[in-house]
Amino acid sequence: MQKYVSLIVVLLLLTSCSKKTDEDVVLTKSSFSELLGYEKDDASELYRAFRKSCDAISEKKGEYIDDSLIKINRNDYLDICAKSAGINPQKFKEFIENNFTPYLVTYKGSPEGKFTAYYEAEINASYDKDNTYKYPIYGRPYDLVEVTLKEFDEKLPSKKILGRVDNGKLIPYYTRKEIYEKSINAPVILWGDNYVDIYIMQIQGSAVAKLPNGKKIRVSYLESNGHEFKGIGSILLSKKLIPSGQASMGSIKKWLKENFDTAKDEMNENQRYIFHRISDTEGPIGALGVDLTAGRSLAVDKTIIPLGALLWLETTSPDNKELNRFVMAQDIGGAIKGAVRGDFFWGSGGDDVLEKAGKMNSKGQYYILIPNKSETINDKNN
Repeated sequence: MQKYVSLIVVLLLLTSCSKKTDEDVVLTKSSFSELLGYEKDDASELYRAFRKSCDAISEKKGEYIDDSLIKINRNDYLDICAKSAGINPQKFKEFIENNFTPYLVTYKGSPEGKFTAYYEAEINASYDKDNTYKYPIYGRPYDLVEVTLKEFDEKLPSKKILGRVDNGKLIPYYTRKEIYEKSINAPVILWGDNYVDIYIMQIQGSAVAKLPNGKKIRVSYLESNGHEFKGIGSILLSKKLIPSGQASMGSIKKWLKENFDTAKDEMNENQRYIFHRISDTEGPIGALGVDLTAGRSLAVDKTIIPLGALLWLETTSPDNKELNRFVMAQDIGGAIKGAVRGDFFWGSGGDDVLEKAGKMNSKGQYYILIPNKSETINDKNN
């Protein structure tokens, strides 16, 4: 008989603080032999990404590696991290088999979910403003205030609220439209030559900026204005401004640039605005606080999947080829919501990479890898 793990979590609703039990997410114990295409994956490529997650988890506090619905004991995970230090990456796959057990993630009885992709964009930028470089790329605003509800009352959810103080009252921070139309109290870290490129960078979270002297620097995600994300594709499709067959990110970017005078209003419907910082990391920084690894980092819904967790992904690439491999949950995204939902990090590049990542909209499933000795999950025979 298969073993099932029922995950029951108490969700505190912000508006009423009433309790709600969610039993729709279930983990089914599996084995490595059941993982599709498992024998083809070269897990040695994953080793550095795994070690980065270990470093981030070691800096955290608490019983679990993250405050998510699926619980993974932090000490059990760190024990495995300690054992992995210094091993030959070529032996990492065997190491995973000896220390983890895969569990299929299902929601309301189904393991199927949606998997999209994102990438690190390229933009042109300068430290100095002129007639060419005139669009600001902001760092964190000086008046942006962060509040974590749980710090005021343990009964409240671990929800972070971003806003600003006006006459002694915390109110929502400026929307995208307000930021675009006025000067805000924030440092300008760079000036870009194209607002659409900056907009796409904000959707992706980061970019490589090419300076006038040819030097390239990395612009990484720092914080948002706290407003909800609304995808530009859905905005344009709902208004029939682009045909459904041309809804890839590459086509959307082209339309925005060609129709910028009117497109500003459509872009402003996405009220979320991203603030950035310049970094010297190997890749863009994800929500876990580590630089992402092309082809091995996945953005997830952290309310369900803990950041830092090891996953086995089974989906397809935009050209319908199998995409089965180990990935690390190292990032989040405004549109990444649900128990079986992921955003695959494709890597860095120009419009060619954008087109590939932007076209990915695949069905798939994943398994979460649980430390063998972890006792945080209640096994039940069925």
